Amino acid sequence: MSLLEIDKINSYYGDSHVLFDLSMHVGEHEVVALLGRNGAGKSTTLKSLMGAVKPQDGTVKFDGEDIRGLPPYEIAQLGIQLVPEERRIFGSLNVEENLQLASLSAPNAWTIDRIYEYFPRLKERRRSRGTDLSGGEQQMLAIARALIRDARLILLDEPFEGLAPIIVQDLLGVARQLAEEGRTIIIVEQNVAAALSIAQRVYIINNGHVVYEGTPADLQERPEIMHEYLGV
Repeated sequence: MSLLEIDKINSYYGDSHVLFDLSMHVGEHEVVALLGRNGAGKSTTLKSLMGAVKPQDGTVKFDGEDIRGLPPYEIAQLGIQLVPEERRIFGSLNVEENLQLASLSAPNAWTIDRIYEYFPRLKERRRSRGTDLSGGEQQMLAIARALIRDARLILLDEPFEGLAPIIVQDLLGVARQLAEEGRTIIIVEQNVAAALSIAQRVYIINNGHVVYEGTPADLQERPEIMHEYLGV
């Protein structure tokens, strides 16, 4: 059985129908890339998993339990963590305070020292407020907040957007390390090459529909699919 099974969910923003009978699955210890053009429905998919958007029908099963309709805090307690595109760290708190706050309600929280093993730069900046961090450091902190809660499934929404290539490489290194350690990850990313370099399987969404499922190697052998749906 897959760790995550989504079956024919339909999600809306008001009267706007965004996801149409969307189905996908993610195995435990698997890294899945969710690709598509802007506005295709990728972020809405992650928000639907997290409960920030409630699918009107269909099922979302996590470890065999249907979580559709649960509030986000209950879904987080089950072991799913969303790293949002906006990062949403607390700008008035320093790095360690952001991490401590995230760990308070986690059943099996990591130590801060364990976080610093993944992000030594955050240790250097541990007394710096969120507003004083660079974009790359803020992204590190956003991912670190998910890790400190010992997430079983990490949802990464555009983690590399707007970052310098050297920072992207650093974050890719962390993502690869997490994958090698068996963490389950769904990554939404416009940087197709970066996403494909760590994913084991790929879904492409177009206008709220899944239009492709396969491996990165299979996708790269289908340039017509990449051109039509990804513009590359």
